[in-house]
Amino acid sequence: MFNKTIKPTLAASLVALSFSALANNNDNESRYIIQVDNNGKGIVKALARQAGGDIKVDADGFIAATFSGKSLAEVKGLLNNPHVKLIEQDQVRRPMALFNDDAGDPSATQITPYAVYQAQADQVTFNASAGMKVCVIDSGLDSSNSDFVWSAITGDNDPGTGNWYDNGGPHGTHVAGTIGAADNGFGVIGMAPGVDMHIIKVFNESGWGYSSDLAYAAQKCSQAGANIINMSLGGGGANSTEENAFIDFVQNGGLVVAAAGNDGNNVRSYPAGYPAVMMIGANDADDNIADFSQYPSCTTGRGKKVTTDETICVEATAGGVDTLSTYPAGGATMASLTADGAGVDVSSMENGGDASGSAYFMGIGDSVDTNAAGKICVIDRGSVSFYDKVNNCESSGGIGAVIINNEPGILYATLGETNDTTIPAVGAAQEDRDTLVAASTMDISIGTSDYGFMSGTSMATPAVAGVAALIWSNHPQCTGEEIRSALKATARDAGAAGKDVYFGHGIVQAADASAYLTANGCSGGTSDGTGEEPTGGDLSLSATGFKSKGTKYVDLAWGDATTSNVDVYRNGTVVTSTANDGAYTDSINTKGGGTYQYQVCEASSTVCSATVTVTF
Repeated sequence: MFNKTIKPTLAASLVALSFSALANNNDNESRYIIQVDNNGKGIVKALARQAGGDIKVDADGFIAATFSGKSLAEVKGLLNNPHVKLIEQDQVRRPMALFNDDAGDPSATQITPYAVYQAQADQVTFNASAGMKVCVIDSGLDSSNSDFVWSAITGDNDPGTGNWYDNGGPHGTHVAGTIGAADNGFGVIGMAPGVDMHIIKVFNESGWGYSSDLAYAAQKCSQAGANIINMSLGGGGANSTEENAFIDFVQNGGLVVAAAGNDGNNVRSYPAGYPAVMMIGANDADDNIADFSQYPSCTTGRGKKVTTDETICVEATAGGVDTLSTYPAGGATMASLTADGAGVDVSSMENGGDASGSAYFMGIGDSVDTNAAGKICVIDRGSVSFYDKVNNCESSGGIGAVIINNEPGILYATLGETNDTTIPAVGAAQEDRDTLVAASTMDISIGTSDYGFMSGTSMATPAVAGVAALIWSNHPQCTGEEIRSALKATARDAGAAGKDVYFGHGIVQAADASAYLTANGCSGGTSDGTGEEPTGGDLSLSATGFKSKGTKYVDLAWGDATTSNVDVYRNGTVVTSTANDGAYTDSINTKGGGTYQYQVCEASSTVCSATVTVTF
């Protein structure tokens, strides 16, 4: 039988890059967010237009506008008005997905992606009557894919992006499938099958958007009644308007998850880097961290001002390598190869169609060889371009081409933008070379599919969003922050023992998290995985809040602890483990007000202080 491999079409490559790999758009340099007093918004909008501004977003409490050729300082001068609270750069945000293939054929039967098993999602039943709704901020969900409960899906568009149900590339459709593809006997099954979704299309035709778009989208998510926001996207630079929008969503009981990033370094990207947002990394099917998954530090500052906050680094991971999910109809290609009747895994390189015939080994394919006429050319990689190899095969009368990799693994490649060949061409693995070179006959088939594979923290993030919806549907009395804590408390440790910067607390586990909430209640346990709630009152604690240069600080002083280290909790989550010297200053990198609850506990125990509240 055929072994089928699905590969996204070239259109996917527009969004299949990590954000830093794409060139900066010059328009970003002159687009700004203006926080306003709503009562005076009309005045500010008029001033902005008089100053040459083109208003792009008009949201609750802010607008975003471009000012061609004007710096931030110049715009601040032009809009010096008492109704203006703040003016800041509008940061670019991009999808976070890499590009890959794998074997599989979802057209014949329903397939359960490996991440579902890995996250125990197959062990928990989704409660559709709980009213869970996931808001997916991305490139739209294409209405051409039938693997959704469309009656449960609504949507909005950000300005200039087009209809939410028309894809702006396959990224958003792939993400939505991981969250909630239906349990219907075909295609794939999502983490929370058939969950209500609200789709907000924020990416333009070029495959990027702005931080103001995300802030506006968060408001729309709230208006739609969403419990969870999924953002498989990110970019450089923090933005207070964007951050405040997610703080508001969380303070109203929601959960926000976002992708850590795909550059494989320790850079913190946003919105994942905001404390209100749960940062998600990616692992593969073998519980290894993905080599592209970013791993920012949990510490900030220098010297005595160093602070540790686990909400600004990776908190958990899920499967995000070679993830099978939904595509716009016909948006992926399916390649298959048999050699002497036995299936061989391959990738689609170019040119749809079928070819069957005798096999002919053409060496490196660097010249025309008439012996290949009417046959399928088997060609080694090397010396000349892939296009030249396939073109020489076709010029020799060949009817199809198989190019074998010269390093381990399947060859994933194209024939270039100027490809004018017509015969179907596939890439094969070095490990299958002996079989392919010795084969007498071959069959190649390349066709379209509604399902494809992607890799990235973009794929891991909706897995966590779906798991959160699945768990929450069985514990609807909980808040988003309590679901967040349960996911971390029950995550399966991977990588180095204990919490680390790559996996955070580990790989999310749906069944364990649901059982944990059943046993302990919504707030029943610590985020260190002990499953025991801090008792309170065993240690003394005082807390004093103050601001300096716009940053909030809380001075903590405690007594009666007997361990060498203590755990400091803010709003039920450990923000640092520090020396038991009786004092610690917590830095909160958010603007505006807020209420924060603190406890200090002896390290890894439930011997704790009472909760002390600080309000700014």
